[in-house]
Amino acid sequence: MRLSAIGRTAVTATLVIAAAACGGRDSGGGTPSTAAAGECQGQQTTGITDTSIKLGGIYPLSGPASAYGDIPKGIKAYFDYVNAEQNGIGGRKVEFVVRDDGYQPPKAVEEARRLVEQEQVFALFQTLGTPSTTATWDYATQRKVPQIFVATGASKWGLDTAHPWTIGWQPNYISEARVYAQYLKTEKPQAKVAVLYQNDDFGKDLLGGFKNAIAGTEITIAAEQSYEVSDPSVDPQMRNLAGSKADVFLNITTPKFGSQALAADAKNTKWNPLHIVNNVAASVTVLKPVGFENVQGVVSSSYYKDPLDPTWADDAEMKLYKQKMQQYAPGVDANIPYHTFGWAVASSFHKAMAAAKCPTREGLRDSVRDLKGVQVDMLLPGVVLDTAQGDGFPIESMQLMEFKGERWELFGEVIDTRKEFGPLTG
Repeated sequence: MRLSAIGRTAVTATLVIAAAACGGRDSGGGTPSTAAAGECQGQQTTGITDTSIKLGGIYPLSGPASAYGDIPKGIKAYFDYVNAEQNGIGGRKVEFVVRDDGYQPPKAVEEARRLVEQEQVFALFQTLGTPSTTATWDYATQRKVPQIFVATGASKWGLDTAHPWTIGWQPNYISEARVYAQYLKTEKPQAKVAVLYQNDDFGKDLLGGFKNAIAGTEITIAAEQSYEVSDPSVDPQMRNLAGSKADVFLNITTPKFGSQALAADAKNTKWNPLHIVNNVAASVTVLKPVGFENVQGVVSSSYYKDPLDPTWADDAEMKLYKQKMQQYAPGVDANIPYHTFGWAVASSFHKAMAAAKCPTREGLRDSVRDLKGVQVDMLLPGVVLDTAQGDGFPIESMQLMEFKGERWELFGEVIDTRKEFGPLTG
């Protein structure tokens, strides 16, 4: 079957994978590879050889969440850079096959099957979106295919014990909600909050986490409105929320609807709440169409470095990133944070694969669940990858930020949500 240009993008890149994968330590960091002779025998090696590794990603390159289509561009640039300049890890080259699901769960299942059964990928890397990943994780479990660092912060990726092959990467939505609740407890302890949320597991997860976090305080939910990803606009919901007279607006949306909500808030001069937008819709690409003058003072949170923040102008990793994006992704704007996100998660995969005791599917599955303080240079200082048995959340630290001028400014300290609020439990 002939695949359309948008449906299949093949990226050939070398990823540094553990030199002497079953012995020694790779420069990528992580735990030593100490598999005993014969320990790796009988484990799945589909999609990986001594010279190659094949990964499959599923993204909404089209449809209502197409803004996230920038992420694989950053991943591609990272893989191409390591390929060309570090000769890969252990000499293995990565072919990164990207499929488009249009943010439609049934299509995601179709593409996952194609990647695993036809493309014969070693692992599913970065399936994007809570609905799409929810639709595919049973299949990944049945086929025993690693579904690594999925691009969604749903808490179930770290809490569920029935899907050991699937794991998230970014901070989970419940922990993110706790950060916003803590901020309001200090800044607006009697806040009346209006909430717009996506009517699926993503929106409900963050909203539920926020409600639990404000329980027992004087912060109240004044109104809440949901929307469907098929809705053309959230203007009706925004009119209803404005009528609540809430003094805080919690915007739990994906990029398209995030822009719409920000614009509706800006147009309604009679309603001026403190506007908090969740991290997944906090990119400048979401805010810019609204007009930077209209989004001053909006609050969000982050865990990786912003390419627009002069704080990182002399940062070695940021300088490397911008140089290599120009070299390996000419014409792509390195200042778009979704590209930076892609670079950071590709670097994280590099670290996890380097730490695998065996260059097998089982080896990767076990490695991502045994990360101990692994540093990824594109993450904010103090943010590391950390997992263990019973803790499937690689990143659990965030820092608040406020939009000023034409960029985000970090404020306060990095908040380790594990230490601040305690671990999440199922």
